[in-house]
Parts: sequence; C-alpha cells; structure tokens
Amino acid sequence: MRSFDLAPLYRATVGFDRIADLMDRALTADVAQPTYPPYNIEKTADDAYRISVAVAGFTPDELSVEVKEGALHITARKTAEAEGKTYLHRGIATRAFERRFALADHVRVTGAVHEHGMLHIDLIRETPEALKPRRIEIGRPADVEAKALETTTA
Repeated sequence: MRSFDLAPLYRATVGFDRIADLMDRALTADVAQPTYPPYNIEKTADDAYRISVAVAGFTPDELSVEVKEGALHITARKTAEAEGKTYLHRGIATRAFERRFALADHVRVTGAVHEHGMLHIDLIRETPEALKPRRIEIGRPADVEAKALETTTA
C-alpha cells in the first residue's frame, strides 16, 4: 500500500484541517473494513441522501442514531434473548455494532425510520445564504461616483 505525506498540505493551507484530516483517515484506513451490517447510500434528490442499514432482528428500542462531532453514529445493542430458545441454525446475525459516517459541512439528518428490518436515515444538505451564488450588479462610473459622494456627505 502506498503512503502519502500530507505535511505540505497542512503547512500551505489555512482552514482546510477537516478536509486534510478526512483525506488522511481515508488513506491510512485499514484494508479490512467492517462489512456488518450491510448498508446502502443513495442520492434521492440534488441535495438529499438516504442511508439504509439492514438491521434485521433489532427493534427500534435497541437502535441508536446520533449526530456528534460532524459524524453520524448508528449503534445497536441487543437486549437479553428470550430464555429457552434452541436454534438448529442461526443465520440472522444480531450482534452489537457501531457504524460511523462522516458528514460534510451543512449536511443534517432530517429523520430516521425503522421498517421491515431496515433502518432508513434521511439527510439533506442545506447551503447557507452566505455561501450561495449571488449576482453582483455592474454599475456605470457615474453611479459609483454618486454613491461615493452620498457616503462622504452623510
């Protein structure tokens, strides 16, 4: 595996720490990523997303969805099994898990639904007004001089 030195990026930029940390984590992550539980990430609209996690065997009370420190945390803890069950084959995994998803700036969770063994989490990206493109009117030289005079006399 290749290793990349991101030190030049850190010393040549200001305010991009989160992006650099994200790249550093992605490049140094273990090759063996956890595969349980399986999940899908889909784009449902231009600025809307849905994460669907297969959580068969878990009730909504055993699941937890939290957003903290710029990441979505999904955890599941199975409560005590009913006594007296004897399995001849146990193919539905109900082991505890924690899954994390890094969220981009201005992405927020709008809701979570548990149905048919799936946990659906809806997200939306809300761009603040200050970051949206805006049109700047181009004035004539006479208009600029008139505005300058108004501000100096006022």
